[in-house]
Amino acid sequence: MAENNAEQAPAKKGKLKLIIMLVIVIILAVALSVVGTLWFLGDGFSGDGDQVDANPEETSFIASSYTDLEKALVTTVQAQGRQRYAQVHLSFEATDPLALAAVDTHMPLIRSKLVMVLGNTDFNEIQTPDGRADLAVQMLVTVNEVLAQEGEPEIKRVLFRNFVVQ
Repeated sequence: MAENNAEQAPAKKGKLKLIIMLVIVIILAVALSVVGTLWFLGDGFSGDGDQVDANPEETSFIASSYTDLEKALVTTVQAQGRQRYAQVHLSFEATDPLALAAVDTHMPLIRSKLVMVLGNTDFNEIQTPDGRADLAVQMLVTVNEVLAQEGEPEIKRVLFRNFVVQ
């Protein structure tokens, strides 16, 4: 019987080694998982943080804000000797909320200038997508000129919410 007991003792040591190896493998897998997650999220290593701080302009995102022109711009547009009508609903986009507040403050002057810009356009031009894009650029320049005269920050874009010509 002594011989049987001697053979069973090494079997227990083999199981103990197997359990220890499995625990070590599981701990390594969890550690690698945590390190990998931190690496991909970019929060983990201090060396990566230095690189992000070196270019703050590229990584920072500034959300745009919008304001709508309450009433549509309605004016006549000349088309080959005939009078046509144009009705445009506008929105203004800016990254600086102060610019939108300035637009609201100076709305009567801005509205007057935009009616003049719309009235001076050619009817055939504003019927094409390129003509409408050019009109939006002209309106943006006009609004930013008014804001610059008043010492206010500029807006980013003029957007058409509705555009009707007849």
